[in-house]
Amino acid sequence: MTILKQLNTPVFYAEGIPRNVTADNYQLKVDGLIEEGQLTFSFAQLKAMPFSSVNARLTSVSGWSVRADWQGVRFSDFLAYVKPKPEATHVNFASFFHYTTAVPLEKLMYEKVLICHQVGGEDLEIEYGGPVRTFIPHLWGYKSIKGLAHMTFVDRPIPGYWEVRGYPDEAEIEPGSTRDVNSGKTRRIKGGEVTEF
Repeated sequence: MTILKQLNTPVFYAEGIPRNVTADNYQLKVDGLIEEGQLTFSFAQLKAMPFSSVNARLTSVSGWSVRADWQGVRFSDFLAYVKPKPEATHVNFASFFHYTTAVPLEKLMYEKVLICHQVGGEDLEIEYGGPVRTFIPHLWGYKSIKGLAHMTFVDRPIPGYWEVRGYPDEAEIEPGSTRDVNSGKTRRIKGGEVTEF
């Protein structure tokens, strides 16, 4: 059981939790502006890639933030396997049930961005985005897609599930207050990645 479940971190799956996906049948499809045209990675292949662990916060636009040791493949390391073409500027991410969001490639190069499959040494539970999700701590949580199934390298931004519903595509974390799931306290945040507590 990960710390996310231990802390009773809020679960929100806009499109429903994909109960039939397991580590054994998981596949990540990658296509678009990459040298090979199309690639597929299994859970085992992702776990065999260089392993990174970052202690950081996932911060939700709905008013909470949780700190954990997020673990998996650093996105910048993953690019060595994918080899995007020079004209690729964004990555469009999609879940098993077609939740989508796009992130500029330059923002994915931040050292804490992961293709995440573990939290605190435990496999990520399905309700928290397992078997594999993205973790992007310097943007609002709707950019850290749960149930990652597909990524497409593109040359332009593509509005996603929340973006077409009025959420900002930039997803920069704004100053305000948030509930710290770890302590249960409401805390002020200054904007950007939450590092102050």
